[in-house]
Amino acid sequence: MSMEGKMKTAVMEGIGKMGFEERDIPVPKDNEALVKLEYVGICGSDMHYYETGAIGNYVVKPPFVLGHEPGGVVVEVGKKVKNLKPGDKVALEPGTTCGECEFCKSGRYNLCPDVVFFATPPVDGVFQEYVAHEAGLCHKLPDQVSTMEGALIEPLAIGFHAANRGEAHVGQTAVVFGAGCIGLVCLLALKAEGVSKVIVVDIMDKRLEKALELGASYVVNGSTCDAVAKVMELTRGEGADLAIETAGTEITTNQAIHMVKKGSNIVLVGYGKTGRINVEMSLALDKEVTFRTIFRSRHLYETAIAAVAEGRVNLKGIVSNVFDLDDIQNAMDKSVEDKANIVKSVVKIC
Repeated sequence: MSMEGKMKTAVMEGIGKMGFEERDIPVPKDNEALVKLEYVGICGSDMHYYETGAIGNYVVKPPFVLGHEPGGVVVEVGKKVKNLKPGDKVALEPGTTCGECEFCKSGRYNLCPDVVFFATPPVDGVFQEYVAHEAGLCHKLPDQVSTMEGALIEPLAIGFHAANRGEAHVGQTAVVFGAGCIGLVCLLALKAEGVSKVIVVDIMDKRLEKALELGASYVVNGSTCDAVAKVMELTRGEGADLAIETAGTEITTNQAIHMVKKGSNIVLVGYGKTGRINVEMSLALDKEVTFRTIFRSRHLYETAIAAVAEGRVNLKGIVSNVFDLDDIQNAMDKSVEDKANIVKSVVKIC
């Protein structure tokens, strides 16, 4: 039995302009689940598309649907679906991969060149009431995990991927640059993996307050003090064991090289405005640092969901603002304009 009818869809009509369309409720294929969406996070990439109309070669052609961090409830499943039933709460992994390429076959499916990813032009996202999605990418949430937390599993998985790529472990001191959503999920993942001390560096006090609330050992405002000197002081002159850079700036990337011990890992997560930065390579060579980069995440939804279910990660704590779908224009405008106060916005769909 199929859901007939229409659903409300928020669309980007142009740079800085949101509107609504009525669209058909999708019909799930045999291997898909139809999910009634309850919460969808607003990501930095959504804001960037909204402000500029493009990210690199990905150019928005309106009307375009933003949003790729969804949590919701299954209402119907295709006839081949075994892992889900109506009523299940789920977090949706937003990229459908080909399954055939060398990256998919070797388990590195986040690198699949033919991925179909929500809200990456020309593929529509999910600021809408329903979506049909491959059932294997709909991850069941246990009773104690809400669909709002479900909407934040996508960024949390990225935090775990960054921590894992940095080989984070018990007993370390790590530095995280940037206390936006991705910096904060890196903090949460590092703490969940037993990293003893996490120092968070940003230039916005509101975000640093949020980092402290979420378990940062120390916070450093890089606009009011010399961040390198401060971190060296906090580590008794030894430097950090690991750095994760989520701000995407030349300044912070070079600060990371100065702050870590010799032989350490630096994980580069943030995309900068220009896509190019100058790195103090001679110092990086002298210190024999290892640079790692990440692209999205892989195989980490179950890990992220378990960490939330077990109470190791306070995911709700990241959310600073909740907007209704009807208020999407305001939600996008505020999220873009008021970065000093808005740490993470979530859209409540119904």
